[in-house]
Amino acid sequence: MAICTICTSCFYGVRIVIDEFISILLMLGTGKTTLSTDHNRYLIGDDEHCWSENGVSNIEGGCYAKCIDLSREKEPDIWNAIKFGTVLENVVFDEHNREVDYTDKSVTENTRAAYPIEYIPNAKIPCVGLHPKNVILLACDAFGVLPPVSKLSLAQTMYHFISGYTALVAGTEDGIKEPTATFSACFGAAFIMLHPTKYAAMLAEKMQKHGATGWLVNTGWSGGSYGSGRRIKLPYTRKIIDAIHSGSLLKANYKKTEVFGLEIPTEIEEVPSEILDPVNTWSDKKAYKDTLLKLGGLFKKNFETFTNYKIGKDGKLTEEILAAGPNF
Repeated sequence: MAICTICTSCFYGVRIVIDEFISILLMLGTGKTTLSTDHNRYLIGDDEHCWSENGVSNIEGGCYAKCIDLSREKEPDIWNAIKFGTVLENVVFDEHNREVDYTDKSVTENTRAAYPIEYIPNAKIPCVGLHPKNVILLACDAFGVLPPVSKLSLAQTMYHFISGYTALVAGTEDGIKEPTATFSACFGAAFIMLHPTKYAAMLAEKMQKHGATGWLVNTGWSGGSYGSGRRIKLPYTRKIIDAIHSGSLLKANYKKTEVFGLEIPTEIEEVPSEILDPVNTWSDKKAYKDTLLKLGGLFKKNFETFTNYKIGKDGKLTEEILAAGPNF
């Protein structure tokens, strides 16, 4: 994965999906390409972008979609983008009629399609846009305890950006057979040069300057952990993204969750209200609480690495970020 250098005038995001108004920071397997490819919005790109003084811009010119179980019905834009000029990786096809079997995972579940961005009908050419009004951190929570969407304070946005949490599940990386919690600072630890807290401060400065709201969207499991619960349905996540994009979610009523202290909406149009608070979807409430505390503990242990780095006047910014994490 390519990554730009951080300079003093721009925040160069790591693995960012940006449409004309929304930025999404994330890890593999969270749904970035699927969610960014939506006929309701213009597409600037599905991966690395720059956020400068003039707005956002794509630095790739193409998309890299996971295509295991791809179907025309579920993801028509990606399906139609696979044509002459597209590069397919690890897929299995019939040698006689050249038809691809997207359900075949005999090589790997991590099958891919790489295509020019102009293969998407609503791609914005040139790939530049305004300053984002929303910054969405995507996580695929295989523990099944993070809400489908949470509105974040600025300190919480910095905390979860530094944490870079997701769960690697089968098919995202070689050798992963079961879900594994993983933390990658700024969602790209291997590619950053400065301390993660510095990047979080740069992101927060951009967000404050341009009035952007932070969100945490979970595309992972509900009703239980991986193996017992179910993946949150894509149409629900799309409705959540739509509500963020339209501004209607800012007007919703919110309540606070325990442990992580996340602000979650009580209702979203066309999304079942019961799934918005994860505890409602678990039949075993004790198992839910135990799993929530387990994940909170993993967050706290991971963040111990960053507590010694002081930033801001008297190092108070670091303290504010730490206080925005799990509390129990």
